[in-house]
Amino acid sequence: MATDYGAAVANEVARLALVAPVRPGGQTQFTQTPLPPERGNACADTRGWAMRNLDKPLTLTDLARHAGVSVRTLTRRFHAESGVSPLQWLLHQRIERAKELLETTALPMDQVARACGLGTADSLRGHLVRRTGLTPSAYRAQFSRLGSPTGTGGAEATSSVA
Repeated sequence: MATDYGAAVANEVARLALVAPVRPGGQTQFTQTPLPPERGNACADTRGWAMRNLDKPLTLTDLARHAGVSVRTLTRRFHAESGVSPLQWLLHQRIERAKELLETTALPMDQVARACGLGTADSLRGHLVRRTGLTPSAYRAQFSRLGSPTGTGGAEATSSVA
């Protein structure tokens, strides 16, 4: 498929099929880990607000304050609706945002980490390896939608995050 339609299309098809386009030796199979379907919308506004603020340090207290409830109530409602705790959901969203930035930009790893709220490149690396089995560089190499080699710095490294 890559020879017919290019690497970007081949990578997108591989992602949709939940497989890596090329597996280096010893690497585990790549699959996405989606969240369970949401079963309510009492926390929808807070989830939306958190998505718009992934780059900021968000705590349970921040999320509860936005929702106008106690931390305990938020945690109970959030889990009932999403199947996971608020912080598990937040981490999942941050990792998904990091994957998106790795696929669509040539931002340096530290900027990707800051833009999705994971702080540092080391933190990004640890979370991404646990979730996908791939380092950020390997993930970018396999799934980049940029049409040219990434990580070259220069003008590409200043791409917009929004």
